Parts: sequence; structure tokens; C-alpha cells
Amino acid sequence: MTDLPSATAIQQARAILAGARRVAILTGAGISAESGVPTYRGVSGVWKAFSAKDMASPEGFARDPERVWAWHNDRRLALASIAPNAGHRALADLERLLADRGDRFDLATQNIDGLHQAAGSRNVHELHGTILAIYCVVCGKRRWLGFDPVDGLPRCESCGGLLRPAIVWFGEVLPRDVWLAAANAATSSDVFMTIGTSAVVYPAAGLVEMAIGAGARTIEVNLEPTPASTLVDVALHGPAGNILPRLVPEA
Repeated sequence: MTDLPSATAIQQARAILAGARRVAILTGAGISAESGVPTYRGVSGVWKAFSAKDMASPEGFARDPERVWAWHNDRRLALASIAPNAGHRALADLERLLADRGDRFDLATQNIDGLHQAAGSRNVHELHGTILAIYCVVCGKRRWLGFDPVDGLPRCESCGGLLRPAIVWFGEVLPRDVWLAAANAATSSDVFMTIGTSAVVYPAAGLVEMAIGAGARTIEVNLEPTPASTLVDVALHGPAGNILPRLVPEA
């Protein structure tokens, strides 16, 4: 098990955040895993015979849309019983603190589970979309789904086209507007934090490098060391739910 970071490292990170006026965050699967959300590549039960790419790619959807919908429904409905953890809540507290001071907070996430919003975060850039919404493959019309049941193959009310989960599948590009918002936040931040991400999946992993290149102070929070650990100013290794509440400055 990874040792928790030292009191000195925590104090260094707190000092960096205390003076921040523009904070940008990148989160990955690690922070949600602490709430019990399985990683997107995780498989169990009847799905063990299929790879994530079978279930989460345009090609897989074209081959068997009913099976892909069933897989996503299982994952989506499982989220109904999962709550944000102390790490999610600490980031929402940090956003409120900065907003009260008139400062800037941006949270880019690779997660599709909506737990940041459930914790109270507002300025969230969902790089990989959300499993809680759907859109039409023909006309592009999008609507919220939440935890409503889906039977069979849902069709667009406007044009009759097939609906699909509003997430970025393997082989697809990130939404341009969301990516540009996240990149702009990284390059205009004075503090950038990477949390619960392996720092190997691009282009999201490049945000920390962009922030460093623009002169931001940087903090990593992750269970284990990553390629970003040697690049950041402070690397804190341990559970985000334990570490993040200790970093948020006093109001």
C-alpha cells in the first residue's frame, strides 16, 4: 500500500493553493473508483467475454447496438446507488471558495459518471462526455437521460434516428469546444492539479504539460506515481478522498 504523503508535502500543496487565483483541475478514474465506480475497462458477469472496445466503439455499436446499449445501461444504472466521496466534495468546496473570492475554477474530467456535479461542482468540462445523456446519430439532438430506464433501442423523437450514449468512445475525438475550454483553463491557470489519472491517456494527459509550459504551479494527487510525478511541483500519493480535504484552504 502506498504511504500517505508527509505533513510537509501537504503543507507545500496547501500553500500553493492558498495563493491561487486561477485553478484548473484534471480528474480521472481514480477519484471515482474511491466511490465504487468500476473503471471503464472493468468487466464482470456476462460481460467478461467482451472487451471494452467491443462495447464502447462506433464499430461495436454498428455491429450490435442492442448489446452495446445493454452494457451501457448496466453501467449507468449501477451509478444510481453511488455517491460522491470526500475528494469530489473537497473540489466542490474549493470551487465555492474561489467563486466567493471572485477567482477562477475549471474542472476537466475524463470521467463520465456525473459525480463531480452531484458533489456540487459547476464549472465542469466533461472531456469524455457523460453516460447520463444521449444523442441522435442522425440529427445530433441531445437530451438528458439520467437514470431513466431504456428498453430496447431508443429512437429520436424528432427524426426517428437511433440514439446512443453521449460519451466519447474508443477511436472518437474529444468534443472540440470542451477540449478547447479545458486547454484554455490549463494554460491560463496559476495552479494546475491532476487527480486520479494515470497521465498516459492523451490528449488529456497533455494538459499538465501545457500548464507547466505556461508557468503554472502544479500538484499531483494519485494512488501511485505516474509519468507526471517527476514533472509537478508537489506529488501526493494516496487516496484523493483522504488528501484533497486536507488541501482546501480555509474560507
